[in-house]
Amino acid sequence: MEGECFNKLPEGCVSTILSFTSPPEACKSSMVCPMFRGAAESDVVWERFLPADYRHILSRLVQPLMFSSRKELFLGLCSPNLIDGGNKSFKLDKWSGKKSYILSARDLSIAWADDPIYWSWRSTPESRFSQVAELKTMSWVEIDGKIRTQMLSPNTKYGVYLIMKISNRAFGLDLIPSEISVEVSNRTQVCNGTAYLSCGDNKKKEMERLFYGNRIEMLKSRVIEGDGRVPCERGDGWMEIELGDFFNGDQGDEEVKMRLREVKGQHLKGGLIIEGIEVRPKCI
Repeated sequence: MEGECFNKLPEGCVSTILSFTSPPEACKSSMVCPMFRGAAESDVVWERFLPADYRHILSRLVQPLMFSSRKELFLGLCSPNLIDGGNKSFKLDKWSGKKSYILSARDLSIAWADDPIYWSWRSTPESRFSQVAELKTMSWVEIDGKIRTQMLSPNTKYGVYLIMKISNRAFGLDLIPSEISVEVSNRTQVCNGTAYLSCGDNKKKEMERLFYGNRIEMLKSRVIEGDGRVPCERGDGWMEIELGDFFNGDQGDEEVKMRLREVKGQHLKGGLIIEGIEVRPKCI
């Protein structure tokens, strides 16, 4: 009886109803009957799943998207797309339609990154961006990024992740943990912690500890208390460390600042490769 009642509704009415669901539910409904299939494919439904500023996002794409319907556009934006001259990557979550960004290493503020003595910039086929930054040797590591909350989906909890790799020549990265933080402007939300950048080659770590001796414990006392996060593997061949998280409400436009820094050890370190920082919705 319920199915017969729906069949009597105008297709436009069904499209409006489906627009209040989610992308997966709209796709499932298309298998119910031919009338639902037509309604589930309509631009009315998929326009609502697109972010309100999607036209502005399209104007920022490096490569224009080809599409003949709002559904095709939505699916095209669910794949990573370079924007802002190739300095950022953008995509929609295919389950919720929420926005995520990756800020490339070039879009970050990295202390002394333009000095070839300390950092090198190079291309690598594994990266979605034209260049990554590799730490050659330096005693001071400070990496900062920022994004406006207006660019993100409202009423969404976001996680912030440093995307990185460790080269075979890495040294000095884990003598003491790095300090990490995510802060929404005016300190309305602050998330602090610590992280170890490398979780491999225990033999090399032991040699470094023997070399530096008791100085390591003294250096660790300078660092804020934290959970000592370690990198985990991503599906794209890179590693990531969660720097923190924040909730993006629906009022105003604030700046989110994210940071990783290790400036208290005063020892040389190298071999850290930075691709960027990702800001993506967290699964709750």
